[in-house]
Amino acid sequence: MTDDLLETKFFLDERVRRYNTIDYIETDPIQIPHRFVRKEDVEIAAFLTASITWGQRKAVINNASTLMNLMDNAPYDFVMESTDVERSRLLKFVHRTFNGADCSFFVLALKNIYLNHGGLEQVFKLGFERNVSVFGALLYFRSVFFELEHPLHVTKHVSDVKANSAAKRLNMLLRWLVRKDEQGVDFGIWNSIPMSALLIPLDVHVGDVARGLNILQRKQNDWKALEELMNILCTFDAVDPVKYDYALFGMGVFEDKKALLASF
Repeated sequence: MTDDLLETKFFLDERVRRYNTIDYIETDPIQIPHRFVRKEDVEIAAFLTASITWGQRKAVINNASTLMNLMDNAPYDFVMESTDVERSRLLKFVHRTFNGADCSFFVLALKNIYLNHGGLEQVFKLGFERNVSVFGALLYFRSVFFELEHPLHVTKHVSDVKANSAAKRLNMLLRWLVRKDEQGVDFGIWNSIPMSALLIPLDVHVGDVARGLNILQRKQNDWKALEELMNILCTFDAVDPVKYDYALFGMGVFEDKKALLASF
């Protein structure tokens, strides 16, 4: 590792310690699945919340809370037992371009996964085992999720890694559920995928800060950029590379990143 990269690693390690704390929960959409205890409730709440995590974080949190209320704050029971009439209440839900019809299909797709595929973790596990990669897990999950008849417009709400998408929301879901976090922010309730294989949720904040630190050169926030960035982060910590999401995202959201990076 070069001296410059070593300096960057030490800098990011300090920011991980600053932001990967229990206080982070109250500022982040991860607070929604933290309301639940049962594994299935946590993972369904996490999946639905992650699926609408774009735009202003306050709006995401408010809308995810609304969605949990529409599901009687019992997401697994609602997925498995709700009637057509009960699911019809979801038709009034909206978050940006994610509408009630999308939401209703998501619930049906989740029910199919739990009834016929052993649950969310099992689907991601089987996908990961196909080629020992998160890419394989995301590819397989998408194929299973859309095996039911569905409207075309709903497909845009689950990232397609074959189309070079960085799959920010799905990678965030995996960080939440797979990463073993001593600070208690991420859940670490899935054991079927190793932390070392996880990929950072690459969004505009993470991308901008990474480029400012010269650990990412590619201009688009796509899958190729994700691979480029992970190649560096894995040299910083081969066991838990996605912990640096806290540093890169934290700097992008909570600090004046232009002034910070100018002084680095």
